[in-house]
Amino acid sequence: MNLTIAIVGLAGLILVHELGHFLTALAVGMRPRRFALGIGPLVAKTTRNGVEYGIGAIPLGGYVKIPGMHRPIGRDADGHFARALREAPELVSPIERLKRRLDAGETDEARRELEELRKAIAEASLGPEAIKAAARGVQELDDSLGREAYWRQPIWKRVVVIFAGPATNAVFAIALFAALFMVGGGKATRTVDQVLPGRPAATAGLQPGDRIVAIDGVSVRPAEIPLRIQRSGGRPVSLTVERGGRRIALDPVRPRKDQGAFRLGFRLRGESLSAPEAGWESIHLTGIVTREIALALTRLVHK
Repeated sequence: MNLTIAIVGLAGLILVHELGHFLTALAVGMRPRRFALGIGPLVAKTTRNGVEYGIGAIPLGGYVKIPGMHRPIGRDADGHFARALREAPELVSPIERLKRRLDAGETDEARRELEELRKAIAEASLGPEAIKAAARGVQELDDSLGREAYWRQPIWKRVVVIFAGPATNAVFAIALFAALFMVGGGKATRTVDQVLPGRPAATAGLQPGDRIVAIDGVSVRPAEIPLRIQRSGGRPVSLTVERGGRRIALDPVRPRKDQGAFRLGFRLRGESLSAPEAGWESIHLTGIVTREIALALTRLVHK
């Protein structure tokens, strides 16, 4: 179950990441050629305003295709037209002329040679697979040489589009955390929301609705409650609660170690935050999560 949640969560993050690249590319005047939900062969697709929208066979993540991520060179033509050249050796001359223009960085001349190659391919005797591969190669090179190609854009546009992916992930995380803080309760209170059966808190007689006011006779704020229990190191602790207008000192119990921390087995009720508070807390939490991920990756590298 945890693995499934992790996979679905990762797929969602990838989709948001790619959507950030896609929308930002459109916003700065680039023209992505494809945006797909999921990966793998497309099972459904439609084209609008020159952009192909599709659904991949594997419903995980997403994919955006921006033409011309690098300036094409002669070797690119070798890969695109190798099959066509084997079946039609007469194509060697237009292919070599195109390669020379590409390697020389003569973009406009390369586009003219590419058009000549397109005509030569149409006249050549090729099998279905060779025709398909050659047509795809012509389209890829035409996109890479076009005015909308990524490598031909100003540096600021390229930088903005590249960083849009991780930036969108960050904005999404902040918005999601803010919504949870506002709806689900982002600020702990001293009021007990749930007591887990069979845990030390239940043995001590703690009840939902109790308001914890002290631990071992010392007054505590909401944020201090889990810290005081953790710092007990497993030694018995005594809770003082308010219940029905009366203060009650519960019997001491030993916290039990659970997932690396000492706990008594209860949950505190949350208090919803205002929009400004939720926004600030979500930014703070996103920063903490980002830092912890970076530290975890650093530890992996240095192990």
